[in-house]
Amino acid sequence: MDFLVDLIFECYNLRNTENYDIMDLLYEEVAMRILLAEDEKALTRALVKLFEKNNYSVDAVYNGEDFLTYLKTENYDACILDIMMPCMDGLSTLRKMRELGYTVPVLLLSAKSEIDDKVRGLDSGANDYLTKPFNSKELMARIRAMTRSGSVTDSLIKAGNITLNRATYELSSPHGSFRLANKEYQMLEMLMSNPHHLVSTEKFMERIWGFDSDAEINVVWVYISYLRKKLTALNADIYIKASRNAGYSLEEKIDKET
Repeated sequence: MDFLVDLIFECYNLRNTENYDIMDLLYEEVAMRILLAEDEKALTRALVKLFEKNNYSVDAVYNGEDFLTYLKTENYDACILDIMMPCMDGLSTLRKMRELGYTVPVLLLSAKSEIDDKVRGLDSGANDYLTKPFNSKELMARIRAMTRSGSVTDSLIKAGNITLNRATYELSSPHGSFRLANKEYQMLEMLMSNPHHLVSTEKFMERIWGFDSDAEINVVWVYISYLRKKLTALNADIYIKASRNAGYSLEEKIDKET
């Protein structure tokens, strides 16, 4: 398939740009998590590489039953379903996930390009429908559109004198700003969305790294350290509190001056 070859070459070119910096690659992590169900293994490998090079995290499965099993982790920001799959086809899988109450946006992939096929897919609960062969740039644009925040206001989270922009990953205060690496962003977004609530180390691992990740659990402490340094540099009036054997929470600093 020519379009599959194009996908593979695009992934190669992303890795070999002139400005490629190995330290940037090690530090820059993925933000959104995608669950992909596609039974063509060569296409799956190419799509996984494409998404990873565009800073997405991907779990890939090859049939609808495994898709539903993974979906139960509730870790995903978007799903991609191929229609023609073994065990359970994409439309049946889509209907089942909607029946179970999952509202994660879904993009259907299919070689079927007839209008009736598209209508059937969208009426089954899909947010978008893309026919094969497809252009990788169009696929990425559709994923961005499908997961885009509803409004500018929704993209801003505020706590104390700190603002986090969901669209740009910018962390700012009246004293300056930083653009967060993606896992830093995900951790702080969890904390700022739930101030004063403990988020366990295990929850961070499950939500951000994934339940099947090989990362060591102390990586959470490393990223908490990065965030604390940035908050200090911004003269934040909030801080990340560690509760022994329980987790982390976002709290206001108490002014000791009388």
